[in-house]
Amino acid sequence: MSQQSHKRNLILASSSPYRKTLLERLGIPFQVNSPDVDETPGHGEAPEGLVSRLAKSKAVSLAAQFPLAVIIGSDQVAVCDGEIVGKPHTVDAAIRQLEQFSGRTVLFLTAVCVICETTAFEYQRIVTTEACFRSLSEDEIRRYIEQDRPLDCAGSFKSEAAGIGLLNALKADDPTAIVGLPLIALSEALRSAGFKVP
Repeated sequence: MSQQSHKRNLILASSSPYRKTLLERLGIPFQVNSPDVDETPGHGEAPEGLVSRLAKSKAVSLAAQFPLAVIIGSDQVAVCDGEIVGKPHTVDAAIRQLEQFSGRTVLFLTAVCVICETTAFEYQRIVTTEACFRSLSEDEIRRYIEQDRPLDCAGSFKSEAAGIGLLNALKADDPTAIVGLPLIALSEALRSAGFKVP
């Protein structure tokens, strides 16, 4: 790749502080812009289709404004019994979600899309993480929510914080995916786009 390609701007299309913190690990300068995307699932839309569509929509929403930049979009949903579980936003909804997860295995699907309009570069990937929840008491659920306040997290759960104590096991090929950005997959995408990682 030419030296010019390494100077191409990198943009994270996200308002998530978790994704910003994860991307900082790679040591590549980037800027953050919030995408304007309706995240409502389509009627009968499958979880895989939803996260893939939203990750791409977030990246594409900034492409016209930044045609020379490499843009990263990402999205995540939890899936329990084939049902999409989003962000709870309220304590009561978080309690209901974790009561539903108690003693069960929940899938967290994290999609990443990297595009560059000028070069027609596009990379898409979905990473699945299995979170095996132990049987949780109501007191444990309430204590956990009070401690981590995971109201802006799909599935009311932060594996990088006290939420790890809710589990029997966590199974993933890309360990940061469950936090919101799969860095192994993203590193592959960025190398393909001309960045040096590491």
